[in-house]
Amino acid sequence: MMNPRAICRWLFAAGALFACAAAAPAQEPFPGKKPIEFVVLFPAGSSADVTARVLAEGMAKHLGTHIVVVNRPGGGGAVGYKYAAAQAADGHHLVWNSNSISTTYHTGMLPFDYRTFTPVARVQNETPLLFVRAEAPWKSLRDLLQYTKVNPGKLNVGNSGTGSHTHFSSVWLFRTAGAQVVDVPFNAAQVVPSLLGGHVDAVMQLPGALAGLVASGNVRALVALSSARDPAFPNVPTAREQGVNAVAELWRGVAVPKGTPAGVVARLEGAIRKSVESPDFARAAEKLLVAPAFLPAAEFGKLIAKEDAEIAQAVKTLGLRQDAK
Repeated sequence: MMNPRAICRWLFAAGALFACAAAAPAQEPFPGKKPIEFVVLFPAGSSADVTARVLAEGMAKHLGTHIVVVNRPGGGGAVGYKYAAAQAADGHHLVWNSNSISTTYHTGMLPFDYRTFTPVARVQNETPLLFVRAEAPWKSLRDLLQYTKVNPGKLNVGNSGTGSHTHFSSVWLFRTAGAQVVDVPFNAAQVVPSLLGGHVDAVMQLPGALAGLVASGNVRALVALSSARDPAFPNVPTAREQGVNAVAELWRGVAVPKGTPAGVVARLEGAIRKSVESPDFARAAEKLLVAPAFLPAAEFGKLIAKEDAEIAQAVKTLGLRQDAK
């Protein structure tokens, strides 16, 4: 039997332990009161920015906290990826990622690949299209390719920056077709004015950037780089329909720095699902000509890995690799 003095010592130690436990504050469940930062790789006002803000607003309602959208454009997405990768893996730092995580890495714009981030959910799909001014003589991709055969190296094609998905899509299209053109990288805000001002002959862009100009008759789309015709542009044939085997569909989704707790990722995934399935997001998507396409974390991760391998091979074949910055 324990002697009285030993019992007293045990009770004192136990009491101290319970007192410390009571004094220690309970860990606040995610997300707590701390706001969440959502990094967007494109300028404010772009279609990518607008959809990100609609998504963030919906997520904030379900998470019960503020989500602050921060625009960090540049380098085809490299600037934003570098910033996001350096943030704490606590769920309070998100990045609005896309296939550009692979194009920027494999073309040498990033020193790290998609594995630096943990996928949370895919949100939407978009189709790159090639646009020309309404007064341009080309009515189809075949017309344009015929021009490049007679005039090699004279067609100037704008995109959203070296290493961007639109740059990758443009190069893939024309090199697969055996056409010699001049790639002209801009930042996202300069592409459309450059086309309208006649500084370039064509641009590779996503639907939301020029949909209004197509509707007004100022711009014409010649080809869609999708596996099937885009519902927003049902009269625009795909590259495959016009004899060029080039498909470069774009997805956008949400990722967090690697090491973010699984429970936090699951909470974010659930908030994204609810936001994407909401009427508000559906209305915004219809207006911006994007297709809601929610995919949970596990499936999203498999998609990224599969496409990364395909993009790596394409970049090698197309000779797009340059020194990392």
